[in-house]
Amino acid sequence: MQAALYPGSFDPITRGHLYIIERARDMGIFSEITVLLAVNPNKAPLFPTEENMALIRQTTSQWPEVQVDSTEGLVTDYAQRHNIRVAIRGLRGVTDFENEFSMALTNRDLSPDFDTLFLMTRSDYMYLSSSLVRQVAQMGGAIEQFVPDCVAVKLRKKFGQGAGGHV
Repeated sequence: MQAALYPGSFDPITRGHLYIIERARDMGIFSEITVLLAVNPNKAPLFPTEENMALIRQTTSQWPEVQVDSTEGLVTDYAQRHNIRVAIRGLRGVTDFENEFSMALTNRDLSPDFDTLFLMTRSDYMYLSSSLVRQVAQMGGAIEQFVPDCVAVKLRKKFGQGAGGHV
């Protein structure tokens, strides 16, 4: 069995992300899955890297084969350094496919032995994105159906809301 990467910004990690991780691990073809927090120096994330990685670790702690790491460089460079040849990517719809397909082809151009495995999400997560969760949280909306409890608590704290959710 081989190792796989699940790269992304995970800002924050959602139930949709966790579903993709669970699907990938349940396939039984990967010995280890590294959730790779890909830090983009041109973007200002909601949570600092270490705090975001701690949230990801907390939400994936029930799966011993899931590791969490970060990189500020190219995903393919990280993969080569760690002898990983497969990336897992979740797809929500047609627009995701177009963007993900382009990224997969670019990654293959950068590293010819690197492949991407696409997994479809559940229909009730098709609309779910980290940016949508951030927006709902910032406006004081209920986010518990979108993110694990520990993430909801951090989001409410980040936006100055009490433990109850709505402002």
